[in-house]
Amino acid sequence: MDSKELKSIIESLLFTWGDPLDIKDISSIVEVDEKEVSNIMQEMIDEFDYNMRGIKIIKINNSYQLGTRPENFQWIKKLANPKVTKNLSNAALETLSIIAYRQPIIKVDIEAIRGVRCDKAIETLIERGLIVEVGRLERVGRPILYGTTDVFLRCFGLESLEDLPPLNDVIDDIDNINTEK
Repeated sequence: MDSKELKSIIESLLFTWGDPLDIKDISSIVEVDEKEVSNIMQEMIDEFDYNMRGIKIIKINNSYQLGTRPENFQWIKKLANPKVTKNLSNAALETLSIIAYRQPIIKVDIEAIRGVRCDKAIETLIERGLIVEVGRLERVGRPILYGTTDVFLRCFGLESLEDLPPLNDVIDDIDNINTEK
C-alpha cells in the first residue's frame, strides 16, 4: 500500500475512533511497523498544519487524535450550545500543579505542601478526569498515589509530562507577578 492510501486509512481511523489512538494499535491495524507509522503521522501533522486544515492531529504521549484548530474556536463556539462550565478553583489548580510536578504523590504530601486540606480539590480533579489513582504506597494505611492523565495533557496542550515548564521557571514567574502587585 502506498503512502497516500496509508494516510487516508489512518485519518479514517482517527476520525472514527475519536479518542486518542495508540501508535501500537494503528501499526497493528494497518500492518505496518511502528517506526514507519510514526513517520507517516509526522508527515500528516505537518501537512495538516501547512495546509491550515480545519482539523489537526494532536499527539499525546504515543497516541494520536483528531481535534479542531484552536484558531477556529470563535466560530465553533457559535455552533455549540452554551454549556455551563465551571473553571477550576485556585485550590484545585494548586493541587493539580503539585500533582503534575511531584507525581506520584499521596494526599498527605499535597496537604503538607499546600498547608491546607485538599479533599474537595482532589475530588474535583478526579471528576474532571485530570488526575487518577496510580497505585498505593507500601506503608501503613496504604495511602493512594495520584498522578495526572492524558486528559490533563490534552487540556494543557502538552505532548508529555516532559513538556511541563521547569519548576524553577514557574517559581520565577510567580515571584515576578508577586513583586508587580
